[in-house]
Amino acid sequence: MSDVLLKVEGLTRYFDVSKPWLNRVIEREDKQFLTATADVNFEIKRGETFALVGESGSGKSTIAKMIVGLLEPSEGKITFDGQEMNFASGAAMRTLRRRFQMIFQDPFASLNPRWHVGDIIAEPIRTFGLAKGRDVMREVGRLLDTVGLSAADAAKFPHEFSGGQRQRIAIARALSSKPEFIVCDEPTSALDVSVQAQILNLMRDLQDEFGLTYLLISHDLSVVRHMSNRIGVLYLGRLVEVAEGKRLFTNPKHPYSRMLLDAVPDLALSGRRRQQVEGEIPNPINPPPGCTFHPRCPHAFERCKREIPQPVAADGSLTACFAVEEGRI
Repeated sequence: MSDVLLKVEGLTRYFDVSKPWLNRVIEREDKQFLTATADVNFEIKRGETFALVGESGSGKSTIAKMIVGLLEPSEGKITFDGQEMNFASGAAMRTLRRRFQMIFQDPFASLNPRWHVGDIIAEPIRTFGLAKGRDVMREVGRLLDTVGLSAADAAKFPHEFSGGQRQRIAIARALSSKPEFIVCDEPTSALDVSVQAQILNLMRDLQDEFGLTYLLISHDLSVVRHMSNRIGVLYLGRLVEVAEGKRLFTNPKHPYSRMLLDAVPDLALSGRRRQQVEGEIPNPINPPPGCTFHPRCPHAFERCKREIPQPVAADGSLTACFAVEEGRI
């Protein structure tokens, strides 16, 4: 059995953001495409947590939706446990669908307000034929107990719970199909800080108990540091650095990774000089040529404006940066 559970190769997704056909004819404009992700490559090993970080609009959630099959890639392929995901074949996807689930960002929007909690959690159990009759509700009660709620809560509606409790329900639903892999799309961003730690600790305990593998999507670096084994840094749809969690926080290589870390408050009062975040993420419909980070990069030179850097190994990290490649930083 391979150690790699999920492998992403050349993952690219375009969105057609053109005006209606008649408007384009009158205004003599061509179609416009937004590149949400471009040539993304990474692997996730069994039992680990791989995190994707980056500013809003960097393509994190688009990658998450492609991995679970909510979006079809424009180019590239996704391999799960050695089997390539065939989005054109519903039968092929159904055989894989039980093995991965997703925890969405907003627990207020991801639960059906008209269903009882028991029915929400029971739906995957019935769909995949994991239990029948009274055994279904017994399993629902067990799952609610597992995530720190009560089996009696199955009779309630989602609006009767707090935000943290709703996210626990969403986690119970994700666990109901007995998955091996869970995509967590900013699972704590809609919660109070006091509740975030409870949910994160619950997710780690469940990972140890059930041997789960996580893809964690987040822009909160404190959450990423607490949860992840390896981290991929996204900028405008491209992976600019992939490194072990501790290595990225202690010795980031890419200028963008350094900029993200410098934006975190220095509570230790280390006195280290910090690079102020400058500029904004460019328009993905019309991105800069070459390295898309070069307009904001303090180390950019002429080559950065012409060529797209490819990931190279540098002190245990994979970094797509010409300045790192040539030893300038």
